[in-house]
Amino acid sequence: MTVTPQSPDPAAGAAVKAADRAHVFHSWSAQGLIDPLAVAGAEGSYFWDYDGKRYLDFSCQLVNTNIGHQHPKVVAAIQEQAGKLCTVAPGFAVDVRSEAARLVAERTPGDLDKIFFTNGGAEAVENAVRMARLHTGRPKVLSAYRSYHGATAAAINLTGDPRRWASDTASAGVVHFWAPFLYRSPFHAETEQQECERALRHLEDTIAFEGPQTIAAIILETVPGTAGIMMPPPGYLAGVREICDRYGIVYILDEVMAGFGRTGRWFAADHWGVTPDLLTFAKGVNSGYVPLGGVAISAEIAATFDQRPYPGGLTYSGHPLACASAVATISAMAEERIVENAAEIGEKVLGPGLREIAERHPSVGEVRGTGVFWAVELVRNRETREPLVPYNASGADNRPMAEFAAACKERGLWPFVNMNRTHVVPPCTVTEAEAKEGLAILDEALSVADAHTA
Repeated sequence: MTVTPQSPDPAAGAAVKAADRAHVFHSWSAQGLIDPLAVAGAEGSYFWDYDGKRYLDFSCQLVNTNIGHQHPKVVAAIQEQAGKLCTVAPGFAVDVRSEAARLVAERTPGDLDKIFFTNGGAEAVENAVRMARLHTGRPKVLSAYRSYHGATAAAINLTGDPRRWASDTASAGVVHFWAPFLYRSPFHAETEQQECERALRHLEDTIAFEGPQTIAAIILETVPGTAGIMMPPPGYLAGVREICDRYGIVYILDEVMAGFGRTGRWFAADHWGVTPDLLTFAKGVNSGYVPLGGVAISAEIAATFDQRPYPGGLTYSGHPLACASAVATISAMAEERIVENAAEIGEKVLGPGLREIAERHPSVGEVRGTGVFWAVELVRNRETREPLVPYNASGADNRPMAEFAAACKERGLWPFVNMNRTHVVPPCTVTEAEAKEGLAILDEALSVADAHTA
């Protein structure tokens, strides 16, 4: 499909930017230092500005438009639901809410058959942690460094990257530990097996010193997203499952970013045959067309609240418009083999293409991923693995990555850049031609990063 932007209208774009500058307060930003692009429209794997410049969306916005922009079946479902019932309180039984829950539960692993709907991923994490604490009667939750779980109160404390620092009071009952990451191993491991064994031993040591009887849950991103798309080594997720079972700890897998086709499976947990006690989701469940997230709950934890009220709720939990978009998204993904497409593009195009690019560019230290979920680790020196920019760099220290991102955008590719990495995360619907187009632009732009290598 050829996607053509509307006729350029720079005056309209200027008006949009002026209103934005006057009234919109942007997240994660120094307001006076940003210059947001005014977006005029989007379709499929592309979006464009008011000057008519088109961008191939290799960021999937915030890694959430899994089904691409403006999928006609999802747009039609939202329109139809708006004409039928725009909103209703979460205490009622509603056809579209029930169907969305059924379709999610049909795809989650094991007996995660009860669905608590939220407005997004952070709220899903908040409620999963609350359920775990109430179920166990314990206060602490363990989470990994190199993780992101959301920006609400508990979720930001669980997060293991610098976005936590400004909000971390060290009083939220959260303990961080090191999860496996062989390329930058905190355990001095030389093989995936060593990394797995040492990471599990470290986790068990952490539990022992914190007191197993105080720990309600361990939460892990099945495949960490923003932190670097580190694929867990074989046996690690199963090992955490065994540790949780041994100590009566609730196992929470955060699939907000990795779920709904992103890794080439409905859920990333399916790659390793692991079933958690609670699974959080959002983003890809309806490609972000209307805010929606949720917690998939095991039978045992759901039973905790059979005769005891669950002390949590949201005005917009299971919002009809959001649920309608989820039903349409999941149905379209199944009918159009979109999850299978993500797997095939990863195996046949993105994986081989990125590995070829790595051979040509001294700035590429490692590529890793699966499906349409890949990270390219950029370094100053392949031998020492020194990152292209320092950890949490900003300003002049971040200039090499800023130059690389600008080179991508100049050539019509919108990248997902974080720290010293660029993530290759196009829609699950991306075509072979679009994937190759994006790789060709990355190949060119990486020459900018190469200029900063030793």
